[in-house]
Amino acid sequence: MSTSHPPGTAEVTTPAETGVRFDEHGVLPIPDQERDCSPWELFWIWCGANIAPINWVLGALGITLGLSLLETLLVVVIGNLFGCAIFGLFNVIGHRTAVNQMVLGRSAFGIRGAALPALVQGLLTMAWVGVNTWVVLDLVLAVLDQLGIHGGLGLKILVAVVIMGVQLGLALYGFYAIRAFEKYSVPLTIAVMLVMTVVALARTHLDWSTATADTPAEKLTAATQLVTAIGIGWGLTWIPYAADYSRFARPQLRSRTVFWASAAGMYVPTVWLAALGACLASAGGSADPSALVVGTFGALAIPVLLLIMHGPIATNILNLYSCSLAALTIGIRVARWKITLFAGVIAALVLAIFINSDSFAHAFDNWMVSILMWISPWMAILLVDYFLIRRRTLSIPDLYRDPTASAYARYNIPGLLSLAAGLIASWSWQYGLVPAMQGPLARILGNTDFSWLSGSLVAGGLYALLMAATRNRADRAGQRSQRTE
Repeated sequence: MSTSHPPGTAEVTTPAETGVRFDEHGVLPIPDQERDCSPWELFWIWCGANIAPINWVLGALGITLGLSLLETLLVVVIGNLFGCAIFGLFNVIGHRTAVNQMVLGRSAFGIRGAALPALVQGLLTMAWVGVNTWVVLDLVLAVLDQLGIHGGLGLKILVAVVIMGVQLGLALYGFYAIRAFEKYSVPLTIAVMLVMTVVALARTHLDWSTATADTPAEKLTAATQLVTAIGIGWGLTWIPYAADYSRFARPQLRSRTVFWASAAGMYVPTVWLAALGACLASAGGSADPSALVVGTFGALAIPVLLLIMHGPIATNILNLYSCSLAALTIGIRVARWKITLFAGVIAALVLAIFINSDSFAHAFDNWMVSILMWISPWMAILLVDYFLIRRRTLSIPDLYRDPTASAYARYNIPGLLSLAAGLIASWSWQYGLVPAMQGPLARILGNTDFSWLSGSLVAGGLYALLMAATRNRADRAGQRSQRTE
């Protein structure tokens, strides 16, 4: 595989430093001497992003949808095996190429065509900041209320400003600051969460079998919704970020090492905290994160409040950093701080929407379903392109050349057509909680939701057929040209 730098670009030759250095890299390939991330550091990055209160909602959502505790745990444990494995594959691709995730999409969609997925990813990262900030804001206010501190709107604004300040500072400094933050804070957070898990389960009477979904049809509907939102779907939603961080992994690392470090970093905290959320909800707890914490731990939540805040902050610094990379992929030539400032405005709007929602669990389900509608077909196209069409070999310089001189052209029509077809297929077999997200195929087939599967199969299959047809036409044209010479 070609890993050389594109023409006209300079390598960063900053010498190794003992402290945390500023990340000067944009979307150009990371030079080998700057790729010093270890497997454990990669593990901590993904683990830190997922050991957060929001993942309690993932498990509690199963109970809210009507499944029993046992059924919920089976979906979460088995579903995430598949979702996190696919996520691990994309980390491997990032490690092999040293290129960020959205730029890698240029091989499948064209130099300009890849701007569309990058635009969607940029907007989604901004929105995720709002979602995650709501969780930690709600949690902090609930604990403060437990202490008798009632500040109203002013207190909300103060807490939000502090949280956003920390997030923006780390994201602006870049990858090396993110890595250092996760490396030193995640192990301590895990230790605290282990203690909290033991305390929570000791105080909770688990109900393994009670479910509000009585009929097999209702259970199937709930199970497919849960698979889409937090089973397979949770790992898939992180794929647009994967290569942004694995591109910094040491070049000499084996692919299987990168795979297991990233897949395990995603799987362990997701399943652990989702299972905890399901256990608390099955005992009669609320699906609301603050209610889960305060109702279960009471005053014990106070000493670990700052550590609980770590999770959403650790997630949001990835969102803000990847947002800037998506903007650079599109071709926006704006300073990173301006991009993050704009991201904060969008995040505030999303935050307001979730605050006004009657049920966070239901709102979160709608959010997850809408995200997977585009990620699934996009993901399938990239997998087919890299492993089947390109045979794991990309021309890295061509990813950055002018479209008129690049082997990947301005637009790759087969990729864009396949993405459009995949979006339609995803929506057709989608069964969200609002009518607009309930496709005709989902309704016909018992209100099931396999949007991630239908979108992936249609987009990936169509892309393979269209690219094969394109190559056949090119081969025939070449043969005719040779006969006329």
